[in-house]
Amino acid sequence: MWLSDNQKFGAGFLAASGLFFILGLSLFFDRACLSMANLLLLCGITLLMGARRTFSFFTRKEKYQGTAFFVSGITAILLRWTIIGFILELYGIFRLFADFFGVIVGFVGAIPVIGPYLEPPLRRITGASQQLPV
Repeated sequence: MWLSDNQKFGAGFLAASGLFFILGLSLFFDRACLSMANLLLLCGITLLMGARRTFSFFTRKEKYQGTAFFVSGITAILLRWTIIGFILELYGIFRLFADFFGVIVGFVGAIPVIGPYLEPPLRRITGASQQLPV
């Protein structure tokens, strides 16, 4: 599967978003870095999945709670309540992407030496089943 140019930019934006999240945390919840991470995250997801699919992902009925927490976290960070905003965002991201934890745990379990030791505790913590969501 080849990525289009927009999807490549989206993957780059998502990587940059992760770096800005880490930088914002290491600078003791720096508002500018966390705001840039949020902007890059939203742009990266939109470029990677497309606008219509991104909108339908965030507005699905089972994703309402995660979307509300994520948006309220972004708002709190912009209003200079960075720690509260980051906690709200983190919970929102957890609720939005909880379906993908099984895929991540399966990937970690496939790591040659440490995978078999890490997979069972991760399955217990995340509640991920052996079956993939797709």
